[in-house]
Amino acid sequence: MRSSCHFASFAGRRSASPVGLSGIVGAVLALVASASCGRIDDSRPSAGSAVPRSGMAWIPGGEFSMGSTDPLARPDESPVHRVRVSGFWMDRTEVTNAEFRRFVDATGYRTVAERPVDWEELRKQVPPGTPRPADEMLQPGSLVFTPPVGPVPVDDPSAWWTWTTGACWKHPEGPGSSIEGRELHPVVHVSWDDAVAYCAWAGKRLPTEAEWECAARGELDSKQNVWGDAPIDPTRCNTWQGRFPDQNTLADGFARTAPVGSFAPNCFGLYDMAGNVWEWCSDRYRPDAYAQRAGAGIAIDPQGPDQSADPRNPDAPVSRVHRGGSFLCNDSYCSSYRPAARMAAPPDTGLAHMGFRCVADANAPASVTGGARKADQ
Repeated sequence: MRSSCHFASFAGRRSASPVGLSGIVGAVLALVASASCGRIDDSRPSAGSAVPRSGMAWIPGGEFSMGSTDPLARPDESPVHRVRVSGFWMDRTEVTNAEFRRFVDATGYRTVAERPVDWEELRKQVPPGTPRPADEMLQPGSLVFTPPVGPVPVDDPSAWWTWTTGACWKHPEGPGSSIEGRELHPVVHVSWDDAVAYCAWAGKRLPTEAEWECAARGELDSKQNVWGDAPIDPTRCNTWQGRFPDQNTLADGFARTAPVGSFAPNCFGLYDMAGNVWEWCSDRYRPDAYAQRAGAGIAIDPQGPDQSADPRNPDAPVSRVHRGGSFLCNDSYCSSYRPAARMAAPPDTGLAHMGFRCVADANAPASVTGGARKADQ
């Protein structure tokens, strides 16, 4: 079922009974995609394959410390361990609405949020005895961030997420909203399945979790943030300023998504590796993934566990990693803008703050010699 850090799985909190929670639970259950167009192969393109490099930066192979023990770190970021990744190309920005529109225009693809839900398929993925959601909850749609009118407990995500029929990448806030004028904003309401389909069309793939963290850190190994150890401030990235989730001071200039590249890039020339929208990775999620490979020497190009386990989504057969945090991150509740922060959701999850960027395997540019870490110019 669709979830993320920001609702820490409604399904795991069914015993709670705030106003409207039963409707939200049904919405989250209904968000499981069942009308799949077929899983796209997410294997890597062959090494050295010809992929257009426009808009991409070369991330040189190297070794780094993956994970964190800083004060904001969560248990699944430990133990810190050494990882080595091979060089690869990465999109400088998150995939934009304009880019995703070209994909849809070329293929006729419909995202998970644009498809109705088949309850018979959905019931296979939820606890026995789960009641059938209301018919309106089985219509195409997605969860939209809706700020409450006053302070609410930050452990009750149902207070700021609203199931919205008709919400999708073209209508981020639901019917009546549009991406017109937001062509350069990151596409949202895209599931892992949707992202993989786009990657296949573009001749690229999703990054592994290790590749993503290596790229986000740049040359700043073991630092708390992508810019170093200095604390977050509104000039660094698009996150939430003020009291979450009802008062946003907009000190960074943005209430929701920002146009890609609105903040300074890291040393590899990558934008928005902190905040703006979450970014899907290829790996299955396990909170003990690091513990499983720690002590076995340097992990070389790890691909993630063969099976997933996600306490936030215990009934989902698979849970996939996403990284980078979003415009909703606030230290009072979610500090996932940090490069080590991990989160996960079932692959059919699409939300108002969920996007992605692509990577590609190809030969290093001629400008990169001697293993020097240098962004492609």
